[in-house]
Amino acid sequence: MNECYYDKQIDFFYNRSNNDIVDEWTGTKLVIVLGVGTFFCLFIFFSNSLVIAAVIKNRKFHFPFYYLLANLAAADFFAGIAYVYLMFNTGPATKTLTINRWFLRQGLLDTSLTASLTNLLVIAVERHMSVTSMRIHSNLTKKRVTLLILFVWVIAIFMGAVPTLGWNCLCDISSCSSLAPVYSRSYLIFWTVSNLVTFFIMVVVYLRIYMYVKRKTSVLSPHMSGSISRRRTPMKLMKTVMAVLGAFIVCWTPGLVVLLLDGLNCTQCNVQHVKRWFLLLALLNSAMNPIIYSYKDEDMYSTMKRMIFCFLQERNPEGQPSRIPSMVLSQSDTGSRYMEDNGNRGPACNKSSS
Repeated sequence: MNECYYDKQIDFFYNRSNNDIVDEWTGTKLVIVLGVGTFFCLFIFFSNSLVIAAVIKNRKFHFPFYYLLANLAAADFFAGIAYVYLMFNTGPATKTLTINRWFLRQGLLDTSLTASLTNLLVIAVERHMSVTSMRIHSNLTKKRVTLLILFVWVIAIFMGAVPTLGWNCLCDISSCSSLAPVYSRSYLIFWTVSNLVTFFIMVVVYLRIYMYVKRKTSVLSPHMSGSISRRRTPMKLMKTVMAVLGAFIVCWTPGLVVLLLDGLNCTQCNVQHVKRWFLLLALLNSAMNPIIYSYKDEDMYSTMKRMIFCFLQERNPEGQPSRIPSMVLSQSDTGSRYMEDNGNRGPACNKSSS
């Protein structure tokens, strides 16, 4: 009968796996990693909060696609929380962790990845529904969108808790991995392969949708009534999603490949010395998404710019005018005019607006 090691500290497993990476997270290297990580985490909290607030505030965004986009921003915000917890429990502090605290540290990271990945998959379903029905937005009700969002987080939390629920090597120490010395190598293989396969499926789905939208738009465009910007909206939304998916795959694939090699027990791959940098690359993804939203979506950029301006205006000393300069409310700035477009005229910055 195999012996179980529930009462051991985490350093027992690190020492047994010959993982000396903990000792290298000291001095200048640790300061650099923590400094860069802190900067990105602060930016993640600010920018993704801005995206969520923009979706709530701008009535143009009250559609299933943007609700799911806000949920993706919430997943990125959660990733920032996971990285903050990691920063306070890494380096020399790793050796002092109990098994449960280490599971929590890794579970938060796994949950954030699964939440982002599942949310992208749900967005693919929503985009497919809207494209096949020849609509800019799908006809999903708010109740169904809410259920989809709950489904995303249930799946994410479950996947993050799987090792804690029993798929670990605490009672089969010979199967422990090197990078995650309490995880079973079989679990690492399952987790990384399932994520990589999901990447591939989503790329195929999004490419098919993209080609379908492009073909239909080119065929129907001469016969469609309405403004040019409205006819281009489906393609603009697809380009936003494709950019987000591309950034996600670029930032997460290297780390997943490294974990897969570790799961396959590749002793010659030298995976330990690149783990920290691939982790920072994954962190970068949560900071990139809000930039992609604002760059690819003019309405999102305009709304975020307006919110920042209003926030700064409220913090300004007395005597400043309450109206936004005309250059901010220019005719080209369509997103900043959403209140007028919806018949809700009012001051440029209104504390009671929602």
